[in-house]
Amino acid sequence: MSDPTLTVLLLLVLAGLAAGFVDAVVGGGGLVQLPALLLGLPGASPVQVLATNKLASICGTTVSSATYYRRIRPDPRTFLPLMLFAFLGSIGGAFVAFWIPASAFNPIILVVLIVVGAYVLLKPQIGRTTLLRFSGHRHTIAAMLTGLAVGFYDGALGPGTGSFFVFLLVGLLGYNFLDASAKARLANWATNLAALCVFVPQGAVLWKVGLLMGLANLVGGYAGARLAVHHGATFVRVFFVIVVSAFIVRIGGDVVGLW
Repeated sequence: MSDPTLTVLLLLVLAGLAAGFVDAVVGGGGLVQLPALLLGLPGASPVQVLATNKLASICGTTVSSATYYRRIRPDPRTFLPLMLFAFLGSIGGAFVAFWIPASAFNPIILVVLIVVGAYVLLKPQIGRTTLLRFSGHRHTIAAMLTGLAVGFYDGALGPGTGSFFVFLLVGLLGYNFLDASAKARLANWATNLAALCVFVPQGAVLWKVGLLMGLANLVGGYAGARLAVHHGATFVRVFFVIVVSAFIVRIGGDVVGLW
């Protein structure tokens, strides 16, 4: 594959900046970053695109995870099993990614986003306060299953992972949106690391593009995490609905051929 032009690199850096910001607030930065990579690197294979996206994303999730951890102090009894099983699930998904055609990405993501968006809109009180639905071992098992399922999806496809973590942590476990975002960032960092453990030895990462986008993702991730912590759960919920709605329109248009 030939090197991208300077113009393409600048556009990819801007996409990385926007993705880092969105990902830090509610997740879903890959839904900005991955389409940009697909458009900007038409000669790259699907696995190269996924691997490069993971490299850029882990830069942003590293700084946003650290920011959330310092300011929110999430409970390690939840986020540690969540991270561990997300890591394991992502490794499994990354091996599956080698067999998934690029044409399957958008239809799968669109269906999941519609379900997530509809659920949050139909339950306006969800995620405003933390009301845990499980306790003790049942809570830990629910966190493990959430990590395993979303981690597998992240390794195999990736876009929207952070949003799906937030959604399940709110809808299944009962956290408010801000607490869910903090834990989602930590889990998303683990899934990115796991996927890279598979992709890097395979030589799938496009390092120059990934590192440039990663620097931009890092800046966006820091700004997004600070903003989310400052404004709280209500802001995160509203931003979540707006972002998911925009992604549904964007990806739905691609699927039906509007643009």
